[in-house]
Amino acid sequence: MFNKKGSKYNNKKPEKYDRKWDSQMELEFYEYNLKLKEQGQVVDIELQPVFLLQDKYIYKGKTIRKMEYKADFKIIYSDGSVIVYDVKGMILNDFKLKWKLLRFKYNDMDFRLIRSRGRKPNKIWEEIDI
Repeated sequence: MFNKKGSKYNNKKPEKYDRKWDSQMELEFYEYNLKLKEQGQVVDIELQPVFLLQDKYIYKGKTIRKMEYKADFKIIYSDGSVIVYDVKGMILNDFKLKWKLLRFKYNDMDFRLIRSRGRKPNKIWEEIDI
C-alpha cells in the first residue's frame, strides 16, 4: 500500500518555501497565487486551514475522536471574496464523504476543488465538480 518513503500514491513531495508540499500540483497552485498576490489580486494565502466536521463524543464508554477537514488553501482576494481550495489529482470515496459534510456544515463558505490541465506556460486551473 505504501512505498518505502510512505507516500500512499507514490507521488513525489516537493520541498520549497521551507515546507514539504503534498504534491507538485499543490506547489504550483501556491506559486500561481503568489503571482496574483504580487499583482494585487490576492490579499492573503492561508495554508492548510482546518475545519471541524464533528466534535469528539463518547459512544458506549469510548471516546470517538473529532473529525476535521484540512483544506489546501484559503485565499482572500482584493475584492473581499474568500475561497477555500483543495487541489486534487485523484478523488476517492472517503474524500467525497468529508467534502459533502464540509459543504453541509459550512454552507455559507465558497469551497472549490481544482486541478491543473496542460503544461507551463499554458497551464490552466479548472474546477472539479463531484
